[in-house]
Amino acid sequence: MDKQLLNRALGAYLGFACGDALGATVEFLSPRQIQKRHGVHTEMIGGGWLGLEAGQVTDDTQMSLAIGDAILEQQGWNLTAVADKFVAWLESNPPDVGNTCRRGILRYRDSGILQGRPQADEAGNGACMRNLPVVLATLYSPTSFETWTLQQARLTHHHPLSDAATLALGRMAGGLIKGETVAECKPEIDKLIGQFGEFAYAPYPGKAGGYIVDTLQTVLHYFFTTGDFESCLIATVNQGGDADTTGALAGMLAGAAYGWEQIPRRWLAQLEPAVAEQLRRQARGLVEYAEDMGV
Repeated sequence: MDKQLLNRALGAYLGFACGDALGATVEFLSPRQIQKRHGVHTEMIGGGWLGLEAGQVTDDTQMSLAIGDAILEQQGWNLTAVADKFVAWLESNPPDVGNTCRRGILRYRDSGILQGRPQADEAGNGACMRNLPVVLATLYSPTSFETWTLQQARLTHHHPLSDAATLALGRMAGGLIKGETVAECKPEIDKLIGQFGEFAYAPYPGKAGGYIVDTLQTVLHYFFTTGDFESCLIATVNQGGDADTTGALAGMLAGAAYGWEQIPRRWLAQLEPAVAEQLRRQARGLVEYAEDMGV
């Protein structure tokens, strides 16, 4: 296994969880409220509207791990296995579940439907936030990447903006993990904006909510205007809004770009040990699967 590629894959997955845990504290706050309560929010202290423990992750990381488990257990793609993992997760009483995710999972549980009809109210970030395991497992198979991505996304979110953003950010993350520079991955986003102009992020509109456009604009703005992992994550989560998800996705990109060794050790040490171990195990297993599948 390519050690540098694994380093970047671990950076993406561990960085994702760090962004989730760091951002959860300030989720739904405005930048002004964050400044008043925390100054600059830089540490995993838990709390927030969910009352989390320090270093505890939310649905972003938990749903990602569910997809990763399904892929590794099946040694391949089985959408029903993914949906079953989501049902088990939902029934485990997690600290947070997005309304659109809940609706799609319950639809599957109660009627077996794996994809709903396109819906105007499904342009949230719930599909994009959990796609990293698919990225890792399909690093060398772009056709599988697109198929698996759209299938997992449409379990809960069936909307063209959600589809386009999830594919674009996934391709961007995959390119970074395989060694592309920040500049080399930018054309993927330029292509997205050419297709859907609402994703344009410069000048940055300053919205960081759960709408997929706001989420992507925030993540891209701070990723492209910072130069290291820590400053990217701190700038992103201090924008507030849906800060666990913007933080997670910024952490994914920054971790993929800069590698896990640039993630502050104080943050890695704060993550829930069982979750951190599962992330490491999955990152290695999914990359191994990708290499075997790409042969």
